[in-house]
Amino acid sequence: MDGSSAITTPTAAPPAHPTLDGLEERWVRRWDQQGIYAFDRTRPREAVFSIDSPPPTVSGVLHVGHCFSYTHTDLVARYRRMRGDEVFYPMGWDDNGLNTERRVQLLRGITCDPSLPYDPDFVAPGPTDAPVACSRRNFVEICEEVAEELEADYRRLWTRLGLSVDWDQHYRTMGHRAHRVSQYGFAELYRAGRAYRADAPTLWDVEFGTAVAQAEVEEREIPGALHRLWFDAGDGTGIEVDSTRPELLAACVAVVVHPDDDRFAGRLGTTVRTPGYRVPVPVLAHPLADPAMGTGAVMVCTFGDATDVVWWRELDLPTRTILGADGTLLDVEWGSERWPSEDPDRAHELHARLVGATPEQAREVLATALAATRELRGEPRPTTHPVRFWENGRRPLEILVTRQWFVRTLDERDVWRRRGRELRWHPAAMRQRYDNWVDGLNADWNVSRQRYFGVPFPIWYPIDADGTVRHDEPILAADDRLPVDPATDLPAGYRADQRGAPGGFVAESDVMDTWATSSLSPQIAGGWPDDPDLFARVFPFDLRPQAHEIIRTWLFTTVVRAHAHHGVLPWRHAAISGFVVDPDRKKLSKSKANAPDEPMALLARYGADAVRYWAAGARLGNDTSLDHNRLKMGRRLATKLLNVSRFVHSAVTRAGGLVEAPTVDESLDRAWLAQLAADVDDATRHLDALEHAAALRTIEDVFWTFCDDVVELLKGRAYGDLGPERATSAHATLTRSLSVLQRLLAPYLPFAAEEAWSWSRPGSVHRAAWPTVDELRVAGAAGGAAGIDAVRHVLADVRRRKSDASVPLRTPVTTLAIVAPDAQLDVLREAADDLAAAARASDVVVSAGERLAVEVELART
Repeated sequence: MDGSSAITTPTAAPPAHPTLDGLEERWVRRWDQQGIYAFDRTRPREAVFSIDSPPPTVSGVLHVGHCFSYTHTDLVARYRRMRGDEVFYPMGWDDNGLNTERRVQLLRGITCDPSLPYDPDFVAPGPTDAPVACSRRNFVEICEEVAEELEADYRRLWTRLGLSVDWDQHYRTMGHRAHRVSQYGFAELYRAGRAYRADAPTLWDVEFGTAVAQAEVEEREIPGALHRLWFDAGDGTGIEVDSTRPELLAACVAVVVHPDDDRFAGRLGTTVRTPGYRVPVPVLAHPLADPAMGTGAVMVCTFGDATDVVWWRELDLPTRTILGADGTLLDVEWGSERWPSEDPDRAHELHARLVGATPEQAREVLATALAATRELRGEPRPTTHPVRFWENGRRPLEILVTRQWFVRTLDERDVWRRRGRELRWHPAAMRQRYDNWVDGLNADWNVSRQRYFGVPFPIWYPIDADGTVRHDEPILAADDRLPVDPATDLPAGYRADQRGAPGGFVAESDVMDTWATSSLSPQIAGGWPDDPDLFARVFPFDLRPQAHEIIRTWLFTTVVRAHAHHGVLPWRHAAISGFVVDPDRKKLSKSKANAPDEPMALLARYGADAVRYWAAGARLGNDTSLDHNRLKMGRRLATKLLNVSRFVHSAVTRAGGLVEAPTVDESLDRAWLAQLAADVDDATRHLDALEHAAALRTIEDVFWTFCDDVVELLKGRAYGDLGPERATSAHATLTRSLSVLQRLLAPYLPFAAEEAWSWSRPGSVHRAAWPTVDELRVAGAAGGAAGIDAVRHVLADVRRRKSDASVPLRTPVTTLAIVAPDAQLDVLREAADDLAAAARASDVVVSAGERLAVEVELART
């Protein structure tokens, strides 16, 4: 790395009129050609800073919110590289899963029908209201095509934004490597007893016909209606129960009340009959029943919500399933052991009207029928209530009993809490979101999906001679065979003609949850298990940057996997970015049509440095809005960096060229460099703590001080107006200051900083050493920094006086009288010539006094 701040011969002359236009394309090309961001895997672990950067989901269009959070990560990468670390900064694409399938269905107008044969000539019709079915292989191939197209778009955006990613290290969650790591990791979990298959209540998306995990669920307030239902006790009395889901009455298995609710004390242990169906169900007590909610009595159905699952499990209740995988009501056998109706004919007649209906349709039919028998008391009462949806779904989730693969998480809550305490959170308050998620876990992690574009489980099942599939005896592929596709590959010892035949085998048809692969992003990027040398150099990673809404998914599941496979945290630090929000404080989302500014258009209009400046102004964890004024300020800052760099280059070369390591012997120059050293120390401290916004404020303030005051004060001396001897110190101060400021701004404005750096120094600023206090002290800046404040104060007073008089700043000053205390006197006396030049003053008088005071006499015009 170029750690020297010594002045060198210019490597390229600055243009007469510097511009930001065209910088991105030119410097991206050079960085790539020169391998500026390539990772050197020969460096030892202690010299490596590794980043587990978020692999964006390639199932939608990127918006400016992505530029926001990924800039935060790149600031860290660029800073650590300049601090001397070898930065491992790969990029991944999260391209598998339900999100991608959904986008492909919309974009290409297709659905998957696994029963169809592969058609090598199949052509997707494109967006249509009548999607065309295709084989699983055709569907997966088209998913691959769409994912690759989107990935190319994403890479173009990241490159234009200036992300310093090593593209040789990129990965995909649907590539050969990701498949191997995912299947290898699953096999480890299975052999350790952490992964298991079971029939269990499962959150189910009826539109897409697949299970979803608790972490993928969001609650939405939707309108509904409370139905007051009469559960007859058979003796002329009964219990009234309020419910928003009367269509689930056929699945009712109990009525639950709070154990301390005196209204039902005499009812506990008795039975009541379900309205319409006349099925006896017990009245039981459980503390989760809320006496203040409705009538205080709740019907338990299998399953209406997560609380039903808790009651079903803890009260050892039977299972009555009446919803199919498509969300419509199933027929049942009334009067059987499972549905023991006391009036099976009536139950059958009622339920026959509901079979095949959606919950909404069944609710309306059932309400009308029960109102006629007075088992619905009064009119349904409008209400709003929280209903669970898959985060990108359109229909409410149901809970169905299905066979799924799970990873044990519930029985290790204490472990996850401890790991959360070990992790260093930025900001620290974000740990509470993690703790809340861990405390709220109510099920093991469901890692299987009934979809197509995903990593298959490396599992087959044997078939008995009578045709029974032995799901309790899975055949696991050997590690050295991974990755495998059980739909086409064979288990050891079997022939192809035994697939699906008695005495043969069947493949596991489910695929892994997208988080089952994404949770292994450090392992996939780091080479586990096939490249132990690389893995030892980067794992555990140093940093996980991400947004706060996926703490419950990506962050938590990655902690689970690293603990299970390696017994450690996956990283040392977690940096949590906020959202970009619209004027109503809602997160930007293409699906909500509230992200009107395309990132490429913003980059074209303002430039990458301006967009990065806007993003860098927000602290970690804080939401922000797109502020075009901040974008303009960022562009102005980048332009000023070019212009002031050109000026310094011009001023120094005009006076005879650059000199190697000149002496700084003027008090004003030493005072300024002392101030700059303090600001370097402050910015470094903030960046070490991942406080990029606070560092930017410090850097920006000192940069504008340099441009507005220091350059003006030193300009005349630098031009040689006070003689060549005094010009040397000015040259040294200007060039050294500029070198420091270019490096301070390089992580934020990588294109402008690189361009300006190239005019006077060889190599890339992004491989130069981060500035230090020591290098400024070497320049002779050991004195106090208070002096520069005094000189700036005087200059500001002169400017204010001219402004108040409504005269140009170039207006001459007849007399500039300065009174100053002893601590500032020497600097002001030595800076008198500089002040005279900057203020255009004919006479500068500096005298001692108790406090700083300035008198300005303007020349008459």
